Amino acid sequence: MHFKLILTFVEDSKTTAVMNAARDEGATGATVINHARGEGLAQKKTFFGLSLESQRDVVLFLVEEHLSRHIIEKIAEVGEFEERPGTGIAIQIDVEDAVGVAHQVEQLVDVVET
Repeated sequence: MHFKLILTFVEDSKTTAVMNAARDEGATGATVINHARGEGLAQKKTFFGLSLESQRDVVLFLVEEHLSRHIIEKIAEVGEFEERPGTGIAIQIDVEDAVGVAHQVEQLVDVVET
């Protein structure tokens, strides 16, 4: 079985919704890294040296490759990445090898076959 790693950078207010949407599309779990900071095309504004930006989370999903496109599209929809610039991004990369996922493979075999 082959896997993809979906890296999602999302506003912390949307983390739970993104995780639920990914699970609905077949993701079997996630890792959340809280309090990330990033910058897009325009620098964020400050007020007397204090940042006015919202907090971000990095959410990592290790998913079966046949499910990855559906999951990433749903993440983008729920996170409103295309509708509201600066709300987040999601990318996927190939995973060459993974260990510790045998229990996920058992659950995914039937899903992938259908």
